[in-house]
Amino acid sequence: MIYKRVALIGLGLIASSMFWGMKRGALAGEVTGYARSAETRDTARRIGLCDRVCDSLAEAVQGADLVVLCVPVGVMGAVAAEMAAHLAPGATVTDVGSVKREVINAVGPHLPHGVHFVPGHPLAGTEHSGPESGFAELFDNRWCLLVRVPGSDPQAVAQLHAFWEGLGSNVETMDADHHDLVLAVTSHAPHLIAYTMVGVADDLGRVTDGEVIKYSAAGFRDFTRIAASDPTMWRDVFLNNKKATLEILGRFTEELFALQRAIRTGDGDHLHAYFTRTRAIRRGIIEAGQDTDAPDFGRGSTR
Repeated sequence: MIYKRVALIGLGLIASSMFWGMKRGALAGEVTGYARSAETRDTARRIGLCDRVCDSLAEAVQGADLVVLCVPVGVMGAVAAEMAAHLAPGATVTDVGSVKREVINAVGPHLPHGVHFVPGHPLAGTEHSGPESGFAELFDNRWCLLVRVPGSDPQAVAQLHAFWEGLGSNVETMDADHHDLVLAVTSHAPHLIAYTMVGVADDLGRVTDGEVIKYSAAGFRDFTRIAASDPTMWRDVFLNNKKATLEILGRFTEELFALQRAIRTGDGDHLHAYFTRTRAIRRGIIEAGQDTDAPDFGRGSTR
């Protein structure tokens, strides 16, 4: 057991997967949970998600030595302000948001002295959401990034590091601004591109009587999987990581223009060299154990 009591605030995919992972690894003595929606709380109780589902934020965090914010980035500051007076001295507060600098700015000022803030981000997920979507294996062999803030308590960081390792993650510490730039490349910009491509296909589908959907090839299907992700979460990600996302989108636009020019001028050498270089990135991802080379993008027909 790493923590005596863990409070999960927000009961969607990540929180539910954390709960089942904690049970698998016996990482916590008790897990409390809270969600703003009464319907979500009722669902959590029905499926046995959390040892105790609370009807107020204050009740959920009371006595917890780890509080995990699993809510959209845009409301983390408000949640931190609401729970601050009810946090136990010496507790650790962390989060699972895909943006770090704005979360630090929003949450940090509300936390009382003696409460340790260790921002985090598990790089794991699916296109599904809600309390019934979680599973214990979600974090296995995936990365979880922890961010040190000024005055971070080394023991609190080490304890949270061990906790995420217990959930199956590989753990690394990273600066907040560097995190936001890296994630703009690996997650945020790709999601925005996927949303755009699916939107274009939707417009075209109205002209082709749905043939875009009917004849979807694997590449487009993967775009639709990404574009099915939670819209509230991704709205907040883009609004809170503007600088890095816009920088990467600018670079993407430059690359896209270069490819357009190569196609227009028939420059096959440029296209072949470009595709050869980018193909190596895929091999690197497989070799790093972050996906497989199995058909259907390594996912098969399960999740």
